[in-house]
Amino acid sequence: MKFKGKVVLVTGAGRGIGAAIARGFAREGASVVINYLQDVASAEAVAAECKSLGGDGWALQADVSSQPAVTAMVAQVLAEMGRIDVLVNNAFASYSFDPEQRKMFWELDWADYQRQIDGAVRATFNVCQAVLPHFKQRSQGAIVNLASDLVDRPSVPYHDYSTAKSALVGFSRNLAAELGPLGIRVNCVAPGLVYPTAASRQTKEEVRDMLTAQTPLRRIATPDDVAGPVLFLASDWSGFMTGQTLFVDGGLVMR
Repeated sequence: MKFKGKVVLVTGAGRGIGAAIARGFAREGASVVINYLQDVASAEAVAAECKSLGGDGWALQADVSSQPAVTAMVAQVLAEMGRIDVLVNNAFASYSFDPEQRKMFWELDWADYQRQIDGAVRATFNVCQAVLPHFKQRSQGAIVNLASDLVDRPSVPYHDYSTAKSALVGFSRNLAAELGPLGIRVNCVAPGLVYPTAASRQTKEEVRDMLTAQTPLRRIATPDDVAGPVLFLASDWSGFMTGQTLFVDGGLVMR
């Protein structure tokens, strides 16, 4: 198994895309730390699934927007498990992909942007800073950050969310440039609309149908569709890739 003996920390892994990523690593033998914010029952259920799939799972609560909480979480993982090999930054501030209920630009306050930036960039900053000393000590490590195809193709102008994810891509590229000489890789996965998730629950069927019709592969992504590219970027198969963004949206964005 590709990740047997490896320790993988996935933030926001109690449900949706994060849970699918955690299960994907567990199938490949990894010990997965399932970070969550509030829903302990869901996180524990994902941990149990990871164990049943042949890996290991440990649900660990921490608010990744809080630097002290993140520092304590990473210290606990290192004390209990001795290592972290892969970091997946999946957590973000809650959002609803509902075109009819979204705020127009002139209805937004800066606080709306700040909330999404804190959820996407500040949280990733906190976890990367906490894990980095360990990665540097070992001269290795893989970081995968979850962005969005909206950074290249704003199918619906979700201004605050897309701006935060765009900033995350820029953050990741700079980090990749700086950490590459230290043996640490940083890449992004940018999904399109993923259904079903908590964020896409309010996305009406006609909107999903519209996106499906525009998508070359003629369907909407599922959480499991996102997990595979994340595992690829975390594995030795992508050992000579860093600073890249893989779009996982059925061909809506082509490069």
